[in-house]
Amino acid sequence: MDIEGFVRRRIKTTDEKTLETLLADRIREYKNVDENYSKLMAKSVIEEVKNTLKVENSNDEFLKEIINIPKADISMGKMGVGSRGAGDFFVHRKIAEIVSSANTSSLVNPSAQDDGGVVKVNTDQDVYVTTAVDGIHSRLSDYPFLGGFHVTRATLRDVCVMGADPIAILSDVHLADDGDVGKIFDFTAGVAAVSELIDTPIVAGSTLRVGGDMVLGDRFVSAVGSVGVSKYPPTARKGATPGDVVLMTEGSGGGTITTTALYNGFFDVVWDTLDISFIKASNALFNNDLIKDIHAMTDVTNGGLRGDAHEISSVTGVGLEFYQDKLRKTVAPNVLKMLDTLNIDPLGVSTDSLMLIVPPEIVSDVTNVIQSAGVNIFEIGKVDNKKTPRLIKEDGNVDILEPLFREAAYTKIKKLRGENTPEDFEIMKEKVQKAANNSIKKKEKVIDYINNQK
Repeated sequence: MDIEGFVRRRIKTTDEKTLETLLADRIREYKNVDENYSKLMAKSVIEEVKNTLKVENSNDEFLKEIINIPKADISMGKMGVGSRGAGDFFVHRKIAEIVSSANTSSLVNPSAQDDGGVVKVNTDQDVYVTTAVDGIHSRLSDYPFLGGFHVTRATLRDVCVMGADPIAILSDVHLADDGDVGKIFDFTAGVAAVSELIDTPIVAGSTLRVGGDMVLGDRFVSAVGSVGVSKYPPTARKGATPGDVVLMTEGSGGGTITTTALYNGFFDVVWDTLDISFIKASNALFNNDLIKDIHAMTDVTNGGLRGDAHEISSVTGVGLEFYQDKLRKTVAPNVLKMLDTLNIDPLGVSTDSLMLIVPPEIVSDVTNVIQSAGVNIFEIGKVDNKKTPRLIKEDGNVDILEPLFREAAYTKIKKLRGENTPEDFEIMKEKVQKAANNSIKKKEKVIDYINNQK
């Protein structure tokens, strides 16, 4: 529970004594403290919030502008942020606009909609440095070892698909005030397991409380980052070229599939997800010097193949043709059985497969190298000039592959929220765009202020 947020929402509509009593009651729900101590805590939070509100009466208009959030009046949940669908992709494009507004340069930045970013370091020999960061799956807060294991695989995948060799892992841990310290250790052990399996060291990190004193409970959130290097330019999505062949490895999922298994009672599927096949396949390509010949690589994660295919087509302008019968083979059998049983679209969830877009002349080389690493791989489609991603169904009909508003619902609560696009989505996008524009304007004002001070 966010007690500061609780006070901020109510302080202007509730008298202070009533607010103090309400908050003290909430505090005792989480903490084993007496009534007097809970009221002291409540008074402290209320007083601190009241102090921050005094800025509204300040004569410092610029400070007020910096402090005030350029609101979109659209919540994360309503926009579907983090749900790997059309709403999420739109917000990520706005984030990319803010990043691109900075007067800096990189070889691959968020505007490419790749999960990893790349900078070129000019030394005696060109070196391409890739960085990526991923957050723990929100529903794995109570399963920190699994959360740590899968988020580490996720960030390493993002480095691998840019054609880089992982050289370092970073970990950032946030546990709420009432959380048991053992959660931190359990999560770190999950990260360390992957670190040891692929011989890539954990080099840095941080450990903090979620919201400091202001958040009660034991919610666990974290992120893991990674760094990779390559002597070749990145295999970003924009490299896809008409005439290329699309290959995909068998995927058994990560955080999303683990969450699906745990919250739907398919516990045996959890074991399918505990593997490093993706990284083994990537390393095989790297060690056999095939990276330089691959046009594009991606991991099938963001809203499943529907999302990734849409993003590739949007960024490059090419068309993609996929074959339904071949795609089903790319999902590990036990995982596919679970998804079919639960009526979850395999094309709408993260399966953690490695998708490769390669010129026809190296298809056999890539296939042989990956299979020699013990990983199954299949030819699933091709790149063309038709500008849209399409699914050739087993009955011969053709469907346009488009991301849903949210990724395929894989838990009961997600099914309740639904996958359909809101009727006012275009209005929502306009509001989000305005908030992003105002954030850029604020950034520019602050930069001007700091430069003028000098």
